[in-house]
Amino acid sequence: MLNRDDIYKLRKAHLGPSLSMSYDEPLHIVKGDGQYLYDSNGKRYLDAVNNIQHVGHSHPKIADAAEKQFKNLNTNTRYLDETIVQYAKALTDKLPEGLDVCFFTNSGSEANDLALRIARTITNSKETIVLGAGYHGNLSSLVEISSYKHEGPGGASAPDFIHTIPRPDKFRGKYRGDKTVDDYVGEVSNAIDNIQYNKNKVSVFIVESLMGCGGQIVLPKGFLKKSFKLINDAGGLNIADEVQIGFGRMGSNYWGFETCDVVPDIVTLGKSMGNGHPLSAVVTTKEIADKFNNGMEYFNSFGGNPVSCAIGNAVLNVIEDEALQKKALEVGNYLMNQLGALNHSLIGDIRGKGLFIGIELINNKEILSPATRESKVIENSMKDHGILISTDGPDHNVLKIKPPMVFNRENADELVYNLSSILNNFF
Repeated sequence: MLNRDDIYKLRKAHLGPSLSMSYDEPLHIVKGDGQYLYDSNGKRYLDAVNNIQHVGHSHPKIADAAEKQFKNLNTNTRYLDETIVQYAKALTDKLPEGLDVCFFTNSGSEANDLALRIARTITNSKETIVLGAGYHGNLSSLVEISSYKHEGPGGASAPDFIHTIPRPDKFRGKYRGDKTVDDYVGEVSNAIDNIQYNKNKVSVFIVESLMGCGGQIVLPKGFLKKSFKLINDAGGLNIADEVQIGFGRMGSNYWGFETCDVVPDIVTLGKSMGNGHPLSAVVTTKEIADKFNNGMEYFNSFGGNPVSCAIGNAVLNVIEDEALQKKALEVGNYLMNQLGALNHSLIGDIRGKGLFIGIELINNKEILSPATRESKVIENSMKDHGILISTDGPDHNVLKIKPPMVFNRENADELVYNLSSILNNFF
């Protein structure tokens, strides 16, 4: 068996250098179990950041479903198969009425790319409205619409058919405070006006209902409801990107868009959908799916294969059987309250829903300067104390907490205790 240093050398030699690693001193993780990861020395880490392993690392019911289906059949979708149709029905039963038709893919990036293609085909336009600091995937079409990427290191400006409105951030955004909803909706209205002034047609508005890489931003109340209506009235379609936040993580609701009292035209799903297995989907209405059926076949060699669908169905069952949405609500509220009791000058804002929480760190409460360096120190120090979190946001000054859904109150106490100790000892 290779040791840690040998693995690191091989990684440097054979993997692309733009593939980043977490933490200043990279971890050699060899085992996962529930909400815990273990390194090659047997050290246990509380995983408070891997939302992909939605129902917990190495969940036996997920592994059993994969093994059973693999031993029986795994093939593409050109044949009749019960697994895919049963899963599609179970999945759409979790969504609002009308969102009934699935296109299965392998990653959130694939799902968002296909959703864009559907919207642009139907509207016969590429004019796309997005949020500043948004992130929707790693394909070229998605880097174009993700200012988190194209405005960051190594990025280039967006094409002229991409219209970016300021990130709807009540804390450090262009407009601040609780009464900013109409200001940010006005930015969407202005983008629509600019598109139409240039004699173009609005195609699509794609948005995370709670922004992840943008800094765990909870959108101003009413922003999506008013914005979606503007888009639909202009002839465009609305895409809700649920790749990071869906499947009960919000606690109060199964889907992020439900917390904003909207029903999108298209929903994209991924990450947690397969608990680590590559599985994602686009879900839309029958009307939109029929319009997209213009003669060009949609085929995906692996999307919707029996093994993926068996795993996806097992994930839905575990969420239900183990009451994980309820746990996300109860533990998330408890964690938010415990974090809110911390009294430290670096903490500027604590926000989130369910088990999707951000702690924004600032250096000066008057000018709200981002505490980027301090956030990095805390991220690495928490790792040294056996707690895995990450930093995000445009200034990388937001501590991001999005653990597997089996995360419990004792885990929350452990996280808060260590965070408090680090804040008080280092700063």
